[in-house]
Amino acid sequence: MATSKAECNKILDKIAPLGDFTVRPMMGEFLLYCNGTLVGGIYNNRLLIKKSDSNAKCNLPEEIPYASAKRTMYHITNFDNLDQIQTIITNAYNDLKK
Repeated sequence: MATSKAECNKILDKIAPLGDFTVRPMMGEFLLYCNGTLVGGIYNNRLLIKKSDSNAKCNLPEEIPYASAKRTMYHITNFDNLDQIQTIITNAYNDLKK
């Protein structure tokens, strides 16, 4: 199931206060960039963040982004705690930009 642009925008609106995010469409889904660094994506209407060493302690559920994916990603399920989401995205950004 592909993510619609409207659903992508809903998720972006929720995380917009946390940083400079852009998305790029890719095969019916959206890759998520923070300050130009790929940190995750919006797959099947879910916000998934790339796994990083700093996020291992956050105890987030892991899911595959699409059926043939070789790696799991962290699934952000609760948008009520923006501080936690900011920490998760910042950790991923700092680990992945190196």
